[in-house]
Amino acid sequence: MAASKVKQDMPPPGGYGPIDYKRNLPRRGLSGYAMFGIGIGVMLFGYWRMFKWNRERRRLLIEELESRIAILPLLQAERDRQMLKMLRENLEEEAVIMKDVPGWKVGESVFHTDRWVAPLSEELYNLRPREELLNKKFGFLMYV
Repeated sequence: MAASKVKQDMPPPGGYGPIDYKRNLPRRGLSGYAMFGIGIGVMLFGYWRMFKWNRERRRLLIEELESRIAILPLLQAERDRQMLKMLRENLEEEAVIMKDVPGWKVGESVFHTDRWVAPLSEELYNLRPREELLNKKFGFLMYV
């Protein structure tokens, strides 16, 4: 047999070094305890801010209710003044309309009492355009 001319690779003298097969991951981020502690801290801070804001909202609500109570007599007086003005205009219009009817007494009450009876919306607005009555009854309710 003839000798081969191919030279085989051989290990270096003394052999190869040890093979590193273990996982070597670097430590990244905070530990689980640190993240848990930060989460609890953020939650406590959020609850503190929420309780503080709820107290402020309650204080503002009480202030708003007190201001509404304080201004209520003024609003009621304005509404009564407007109603009396409309009643006077209605009586003047009734006097013009019923001037030819014999025995008609302008402004005579249809109720058998001497007490004040607040007029109905229809009674106040019966001589006015229909849109005013609808606006009074339904306010800002607009149907599309």
